[in-house]
Amino acid sequence: MQRQVRLRDETLLVIRSMDRGDVDRSFEFFESLSPEDRAYLRRDVWNREVVEERIRDLGSGSVERIVALDGDRIVADAALEFESLAWKKHVAELRLIVAAPYRRRGLGTLLARELYSIATDANLEEIAVHLMRPQIAARSIFRKLGFHEETVLPDYVKDLEGHKQDMILMRCDLQELQRELEDSISTWDWQRTH
Repeated sequence: MQRQVRLRDETLLVIRSMDRGDVDRSFEFFESLSPEDRAYLRRDVWNREVVEERIRDLGSGSVERIVALDGDRIVADAALEFESLAWKKHVAELRLIVAAPYRRRGLGTLLARELYSIATDANLEEIAVHLMRPQIAARSIFRKLGFHEETVLPDYVKDLEGHKQDMILMRCDLQELQRELEDSISTWDWQRTH
């Protein structure tokens, strides 16, 4: 998968599947993130070995990774991580991070749409995200993308500085999202013709 996209401010980027040649670009992307952005990441992705491990997982069937590039530089990383347990095979976890200069320009939404398409093609029913309580902006974005907060587990995870944080589980029912999108499109089409 590869295609050119235009952000709200007319910047042209390429969204494509991550490939095994992206180790250096991916490491540079994660290394460029601010300490605030890094604090809530699940893995130590400014450790090159961890980045290499993430890329080795490509093709395993356990994850689908996509990236956004400005020229030859990764500016966003997104993934669907598929569940291997039979009782959760209908669910995948969405992971998404956009470099600060590219936020509030529609890139996160474009990446989420690509992941929704991948999830639909994989016959998934739900997508979940796990966030820490201080990630207020991320929770707001995911709400706009059709996610709903399901539960809070107090002091369940630790940030990378070792501080305990509440974990918030948000879910998106893909069939419900599809219905909402169809209703929006139908309403928009009706308003346009009347």
